[in-house]
Amino acid sequence: MAERLKGKAVADAMKEELTKRVEDLKAKGLTPKLGIVRAGGRPDDLYYEKGATKTLGAIGVEVEVFAYPEDVDQATFEKGMTDVANNKEINGILMFSPLPKQLDEAKIRSLIPVEKDVDCMTQAGAGKVFSDDVSGFPPCTPTACMDLLKFYNVPLSGKKAVVLGRSMVVGKPVAMLLLRENATVTICHSRTDNLPAVCADADILIAAVGRAKMVDEKYVKPGQIVVDVGINEDPDNPGKYCGDVNTAAVEGIVEQISPVPGGVGSVTTIVLCKHTIMGCEAQNA
Repeated sequence: MAERLKGKAVADAMKEELTKRVEDLKAKGLTPKLGIVRAGGRPDDLYYEKGATKTLGAIGVEVEVFAYPEDVDQATFEKGMTDVANNKEINGILMFSPLPKQLDEAKIRSLIPVEKDVDCMTQAGAGKVFSDDVSGFPPCTPTACMDLLKFYNVPLSGKKAVVLGRSMVVGKPVAMLLLRENATVTICHSRTDNLPAVCADADILIAAVGRAKMVDEKYVKPGQIVVDVGINEDPDNPGKYCGDVNTAAVEGIVEQISPVPGGVGSVTTIVLCKHTIMGCEAQNA
């Protein structure tokens, strides 16, 4: 049976290190602070906001929420974002996306300073990630994938890594991060020929396609490490969540697998905290 790559152990280890870094900053009179900007109040956004506020607060990072009604106009939201961007007390900015349809999201994203773009929402931030400029912040979820693999001492250099999914949220940036570690990376998608065989050839499979339980025994092989990034409503258990991997079908085959829930998602908020602390350190160097 496959070893479970649980996120809690990763998060706990990171919390210990980050708490020490915050203590060092506070000794210098500095307190890291995250600004969360949102329009409206979608339940998933509010759930994440509540969890992030609790987690970051426990480590000593302040969080301030800038909430606007769902029908906010462009000028008002732009001014709000500009004010947050210019606030020297705020070291990182997280904006919930997608924005309501009356807002020009591309324009608003561009108002986030790259040094405060802790979840890679801007073209400038993505440019840093894709040009291997380590001063940029990759998106939190791909970074969480890498932190998970490193914590469990999964060797990456020279290994075949297949990324299933090509979004800018996970697929493309996690491919870049794997390349930084000298993995040989293939990005797959819905039009990849013989998709199961390509995935099954991987030493490391990152499933980030957004389709519940799509990855079954045809996609894997013995000895493989599988990181499941998906979070979907479980078609077999209403009200429950599952990943992109059919865990029951593959856990008797692969060597290691991250669970859903309890895997990558457990690390993502800690990464947001880490990036905010890094922002504070860099902005006050």
